[in-house]
Amino acid sequence: MIHLQSLHKHFSLPLTQPGFGGMMRGLFARETRLVRAVDGITFAIEPGEVVGYLGPNGAGKSTTIKMLTGLLVPTGGEIFVNGHIPWKARERYVARIGAVFGQRTTLWWDLPVIESLELLQHVYKIPPARFRQNLTEFREILDLDPFLQAPTRSLSLGQRMRADLAASLLHDPDLLFLDEPTIGLDVVAKERIRQFILHINRARGTTILLTTHDLSDVEKLCERVMIIDHGKLLYDGKLEALKTRFGGNRELIVDFAEPYPDISIPGADVVARESLRATYQFARATLSASELIRRLTEHYRIVDLSVREPDIEATVRRIYEERLLEGEGREDN
Repeated sequence: MIHLQSLHKHFSLPLTQPGFGGMMRGLFARETRLVRAVDGITFAIEPGEVVGYLGPNGAGKSTTIKMLTGLLVPTGGEIFVNGHIPWKARERYVARIGAVFGQRTTLWWDLPVIESLELLQHVYKIPPARFRQNLTEFREILDLDPFLQAPTRSLSLGQRMRADLAASLLHDPDLLFLDEPTIGLDVVAKERIRQFILHINRARGTTILLTTHDLSDVEKLCERVMIIDHGKLLYDGKLEALKTRFGGNRELIVDFAEPYPDISIPGADVVARESLRATYQFARATLSASELIRRLTEHYRIVDLSVREPDIEATVRRIYEERLLEGEGREDN
């Protein structure tokens, strides 16, 4: 579906000197600084995958997406998407992709939502029967009816995002690019959007590349993640493998059947205790949850217990702050 090989995108930015003298010098001898926005990225995405593409601001995510959608031409390297080079044969290429950008809309600002969708039917040459079928499905799943007749400019952010998702999928694209699809939304709206994305992937096999700063999106939607920073791909692999490797300590929450004066267990630390409940913290590299549970049940009567994993946001923050992946290159799937 998507194949990138040693992809580069460089920009030359002018350097400005302070003061009038610096401005005058710049008129005759302009200095520039080379920025490697994308620096030798290689990856492949197979049909039907939902992949999270993560990185801090300025890492190169948006530049990659712009090249994948054909808006930018690479400085070097190769891109093939569904058999196409994105910036060539644009009309054929864009007919098979969809894109939703959280900060922008593809709908006409002053038109009612339904009229924008009907215009897109003609833009993409969607057969009338297929258009009606898709619209009926999207109206139900995304609850579009309350604002179908409203102009786009009057919609709330959550309503506009639902309308944009419907618009991006009317023509049955093989590939969907999602850039911050839940930004600024409340919890209920986020969950509706996530459920719709999962439905489209499972029911239609749509391949999805997701960029987001909301790592709850990643946990709920993606099995595979890629991490980019300073234009380089640092990690490409399973989300669970990333959490296992960098997630830090796990927690086991235990409800005891009776009070015990000493509940210490080798290999785990008691980090909280309240009445009959205690929280143990343990390193996944040195002790498995099943072994810790075995040790506990040998010495105490247990009513209930649960394992709590470190959240993905804390894991990714730790990777960035401690620069844990620098110099490692790509991880295997």
